[in-house]
Amino acid sequence: MNPFEFKNPTKIIFGKDSIKKLENEIPTDAKVLLLYGGGSIKTNGIYNQVKKALEKVNVTEFGGIPANPEYAVLMDALKIIKNENITYLLAVGGGSVIDGTKFLASAAIYDGDTPWDILSKNIRTEKGMPFGTVLTLPATGSEMNSGAVITREETKEKLAMGGPGLFPEFSILDPQVIASIPQRQLANGITDAFTHVLEQYMTYPVEASLQDRFAESILQTLIEIAPKILKDPTDYKAASNFIWSCTMALNGLIQKGVPTDWAVHAMGHELTALFGIDHARTLAVIAPSHYKFNFESKKEKLEQYAERVWNITEGSIDSKAHTAIEKTITFFHELGINTKLSDYTKDYDGTAEEIAKRFTNRGWLGLGEHQSLSPDKVEKIVKMTY
Repeated sequence: MNPFEFKNPTKIIFGKDSIKKLENEIPTDAKVLLLYGGGSIKTNGIYNQVKKALEKVNVTEFGGIPANPEYAVLMDALKIIKNENITYLLAVGGGSVIDGTKFLASAAIYDGDTPWDILSKNIRTEKGMPFGTVLTLPATGSEMNSGAVITREETKEKLAMGGPGLFPEFSILDPQVIASIPQRQLANGITDAFTHVLEQYMTYPVEASLQDRFAESILQTLIEIAPKILKDPTDYKAASNFIWSCTMALNGLIQKGVPTDWAVHAMGHELTALFGIDHARTLAVIAPSHYKFNFESKKEKLEQYAERVWNITEGSIDSKAHTAIEKTITFFHELGINTKLSDYTKDYDGTAEEIAKRFTNRGWLGLGEHQSLSPDKVEKIVKMTY
């Protein structure tokens, strides 16, 4: 196991009817900006619960943060923060709203030329404006980590940011919110969390036995509860395991002491930026080809994944490893998630070359756990997804 440091300061408030506990978490003298997305919280009852819990607090609202948090929209919210002297942010939504809020928490106190520098220059946020979250869509784990991804439509870019100043002070997880989520988003959430685990697990062995089993248990849980969630999102027991699996998949715990990949996300983000494909679905497009292309360097872990997660115990190392990839593809298909770029767009000619060019221009010359995935290899992987 590799050396590591670990600190996660986010307080989790988990359970049925936990939104009402919001009133105990925000200082009564705070000037709060309540941030949300397309407005579904106003039809599913979550908005009313939040407003009731904030009766004693000065609240300004900003809605309309899109599924891929858009820089231009967030800049409008930043103006409100400045003009209204906001002191506390509250994200009520899924990963996109929470990511957007993290950007605002950083941008609100950034004193550089333009807030886009935080993303384009990869500026680490050591301290941000305090914020909390009420999770409405399990998927990204953003409710318990310090990372975010922001889209800029103007330049067709999707870039990441992070730093210790971007952990939520608290996050409220009420599994009952699952009941109102559309099937497509539930499938996305399962796929997103599943792939988050793979990015931290599907590398090479370093004798991190506990970390491996943490990761494998999350994968097994997602496989087990997926059909239950899709059949009946009001199943509270399944919803509880779903929401907590998504959080645990990316709260930093399972990546400590082990090598991590994240090349799947790097390539997937580009597909979202170029074509507007749901984030989770881009991961399902890239991951199988990525594992096939890097088979030799990943096959030991693929075999372990085959045995422990999919119960594939017969055959050679190569056979088990290949079968594990096919099992993963089948799992995505059972969720209703397509795994080829051509399933989402017919305008894919030149996509691989464009992504490779972008990575070269950014200086991303060696991705993956070995830092050996050069832009020309990225081009080959993306072409395999056609």
